[in-house]
Amino acid sequence: MVSFRQPGTVLTDHTFTVPLRHHEPDGLRIEVYAREVAAAAATGKELPWLVFLQGGPGFAAPRPVGREGWLDRALRDYRVLLLDQRGTGRSTPADRHLLARMGDAKASAEYLTHFRADSIVRDAELVRQALIGDEPWSVLGQSFGGFCAVTYLSFAPEGLREVFITGGLPGLRATADDTYRATYPRVAAKNTAFYAAYPDDTEVVRRVARHLRYHDVRLPSGRPLTVEAFQSLGRLLGTAAGAHKLHYLLEDAFPGGSELSDGFLSQVEGHLSFAGGPLYALLHEPCYAQRDATRWAAQRIRAEFPEFDPAPALAGDAPLFFTGEMIYPWMVDTDPVLQPLRDTADLLAEHSDWPRLYDTARLSANEVPVAAAVYYDDMYVDRALSMRTAATIRGMRPWVTNEYEHDALRTSGGRVLDHLITTLHS
Repeated sequence: MVSFRQPGTVLTDHTFTVPLRHHEPDGLRIEVYAREVAAAAATGKELPWLVFLQGGPGFAAPRPVGREGWLDRALRDYRVLLLDQRGTGRSTPADRHLLARMGDAKASAEYLTHFRADSIVRDAELVRQALIGDEPWSVLGQSFGGFCAVTYLSFAPEGLREVFITGGLPGLRATADDTYRATYPRVAAKNTAFYAAYPDDTEVVRRVARHLRYHDVRLPSGRPLTVEAFQSLGRLLGTAAGAHKLHYLLEDAFPGGSELSDGFLSQVEGHLSFAGGPLYALLHEPCYAQRDATRWAAQRIRAEFPEFDPAPALAGDAPLFFTGEMIYPWMVDTDPVLQPLRDTADLLAEHSDWPRLYDTARLSANEVPVAAAVYYDDMYVDRALSMRTAATIRGMRPWVTNEYEHDALRTSGGRVLDHLITTLHS
């Protein structure tokens, strides 16, 4: 183990070896990395553990600098473990380089079927046992991390002392189709609010879209910027400052000329690239799957919501609606880090033997203390589905608020986490 100090904290690296397929403990093994964070003033104290499950899927845990954000609140009561979920960060990567060595798309797709919440939870249990033996620990799950926490409650509640969930109560029986039918209207509402806040951007957005329709525009990497790709910037609209960031991005589109600026195109590429999280694109829809194939659900269900059709905006004066946290086949076709995995992505979309992620009978008999923040206007996780889940989990203490957006754990300065801790500890 390697330890080092930052202002107010001591950080320690941990690496664990776990089975790729947990039903084959003697088979192929991968590494899972975790970073322990303790308050410098608490060195030597026996504080309970709090493991953080990051949102995603497919993103590494935060890389903290000192006692910033929610971590400051957590370190008052806990020793925190920031887990790089399998395939992310310093854990064994699951990217185009490793998958190229699998042999073919079928082998790559089978490999990736073991990177969902069920495997992440079983990894966490092995990590817990290695660190603290039979003692249970606390879990904080943000967004997809909350989905993982509910899977944890379903299949290994004996490992849990308590659970905190922020913006991450999944629909227990909701398919990918159900999820997108619920979230597309929320994305439309965020578009309406955006244009109400920045009415002049209606014309700017149309101008950009028309330019893209009639010109071959390339991002700095050489990949094309299409109208559909431009629309996908709407994933910003579900965060606290996202509408403002989108407005400022649009300000830089045509700085006094008829061509889109290099600065604008560079920023757009930063938002569209999956280089930092290829698993997010490949496993986003499968993270909702239980038995049935997803079959590119976001693309299919989009046809049910004509307000996202760009044609009226391109031809007239209708506003162009941005899309949200949806993954479309063209994203794999155009992103250099995903292009080699196109066949793999299609096989994952057609895979129909996904295991169940939630045990409703066990959740109904739950004895682990659980508190969850449910954001009333959450664009990414549907409130109605979340509340049905909250009603199913015995003893769940939901906090429904319209004060925050989906990223409130990060942006609230620790207030959201403090509310949940106080809820369970008072």
